[in-house]
Amino acid sequence: MLVHNVEANADRTISAGSDGTFGIGNLAPGRYQLTASKEGFANSTVIAVELAPGQALELPLTLGLPTQRGGFVRRLLAAYRDDWKGTAASGPEPPRRGPPSPLNSPPFPNSDWSYGGAPDIGAPDTNVPPLMQALYTGPNGKAWADSRVKVYGWLEGSLNLSTSGQSNRPAAYDIYANRVELDQAVLYIERLPDTVQTDTVDWGFHLSGLFGTSYRFTLNKGYFSQQLLDQNRQYGFDPVLEYFDLYIPQVADGMNIRVGRFISVPGIEAQLAPNNYVYTHSLLYSIDPFTDTGIIGTIKLNDRWLVQLALTVGHDVAPWTGDARPSGTACISYTFNHGNDNLYPCANGLNNGKYAYNNLQMFDTTWYHKFNATWHLATEAWYMYERDVPNVAGPVPLEKGANGAFCSPGQARCFAPEWAVVNYVEKQLSSTNFVSMRTDFLDDLKGQRTGFKTSYTEGTLMWGHWVGSTILFRPELRFDHSFQARAYDLGTRNSQFQLAMDVIFKF
Repeated sequence: MLVHNVEANADRTISAGSDGTFGIGNLAPGRYQLTASKEGFANSTVIAVELAPGQALELPLTLGLPTQRGGFVRRLLAAYRDDWKGTAASGPEPPRRGPPSPLNSPPFPNSDWSYGGAPDIGAPDTNVPPLMQALYTGPNGKAWADSRVKVYGWLEGSLNLSTSGQSNRPAAYDIYANRVELDQAVLYIERLPDTVQTDTVDWGFHLSGLFGTSYRFTLNKGYFSQQLLDQNRQYGFDPVLEYFDLYIPQVADGMNIRVGRFISVPGIEAQLAPNNYVYTHSLLYSIDPFTDTGIIGTIKLNDRWLVQLALTVGHDVAPWTGDARPSGTACISYTFNHGNDNLYPCANGLNNGKYAYNNLQMFDTTWYHKFNATWHLATEAWYMYERDVPNVAGPVPLEKGANGAFCSPGQARCFAPEWAVVNYVEKQLSSTNFVSMRTDFLDDLKGQRTGFKTSYTEGTLMWGHWVGSTILFRPELRFDHSFQARAYDLGTRNSQFQLAMDVIFKF
């Protein structure tokens, strides 16, 4: 930092304090210009100040990325090199509005107790992936930074070795047994609203596309669904999320309104690979709703309470399909015990509940608890149902892509419920290593979700290892068992054992 006296033409060098501010004092009265000229202050503006006799100035500055020479590829490779070596430039922690984050990310997917349908109100956007670092340090870096538009994504590949020879279902997402495959190639284009500030209305948007085997778990009927419902392709494409955010800070402690297609709000897990503790998904998650299209409002009342209300067209369907119908969602998030506990109950996608494509009536509760700096757990339970589901024995025809139910003899239709619970125990070993232990139980009472009328259990042990903040390895051991019916390997086995692993490469 150079302090330049315009009148006397004298330069002085001032060093930063540990709190990220620059204290300037004991200067002669006059007019000064403050110019950021060292690495870490690229694209800073010149600031003119007037100092009276005896006056001191404290100037808070945000550290930026230094402008680098060379082409885009060179800057991108430099960003990865610095990330993997741990030498990436970092400034002071950005301000946040609210209590400190309970978790560290990495190694965990999130630093705050998560909720769906909105950005984390009050939390700063600290995500600067390598692609954006290369753009920020280029000739148009200031324009990119000022726009707050980000382009980034990841590649996820996996392998699994299974005692099943044909299919791992209902385990997910690795349903293809004994394969090496590309699960996800994902591109994001987004702008996050600034929810830390409380002065002005702000906006954001999100567009994304996913290619890989995971598409069958994100696809909605009506969004290129012929790939799955008509052709049953192993690989496919889905425009997973498309929405617009309007953030209004003047309502309570902040309100966000989201319009478009977004992830179904309740739960611990998500379709996008980096947002999960474990590579494979729980039985609970593999059969619940995935994405919704509609409008959702999220209001942060204070540091403890948050409420959400949504109107959608139903689960996993586009508005222009015959299965769409007005559906309501209501959620409450309550944080307590000094931020160490969070409860998040939701009534999700409620309407008349009559049989249609994934017209699930869902009641979900998630509980997060932090034991100490390195241990925490996440527990989720739900109850779901559909009404008037056709009997698999006929005579009512089934909706394409939707299962029937194992109704009592003589019933053409019946009520089809299911319930499930999953628990994650998480241990942070270091800033780059963590362990996940998952136990899971599902009772598909009429077989309408899995195709088998049986209850299931599952246990998974996984180790997560980060290289920098851009590469994640997640090897795991998983055991599944079905009780009343042989549900694994296309109905030939009661039990299944897997050794699986994925690798996520962020860009």
